[in-house]
Amino acid sequence: MRTIRQPKWVALPVLVCLLAFERPVLAYLDPGSGSVLLQVLLGGFAAVGVMARLFWHRLAAVFRRSDVDHGRE
Repeated sequence: MRTIRQPKWVALPVLVCLLAFERPVLAYLDPGSGSVLLQVLLGGFAAVGVMARLFWHRLAAVFRRSDVDHGRE
């Protein structure tokens, strides 16, 4: 089954349109909502840290020089 791939460059104009045509919203964020948003941000940073720790050997292998001898003495 073929999947339809969206080009990555489509996301930028969509984001610009969403930000350009936003409407004002009369809303109130109480301190409890702020702490939940802070927990979400801190949890996201922690998740990125855990993923980096789990895949560190793959990331390091990209930048590591190989020990293969190419006929040099």
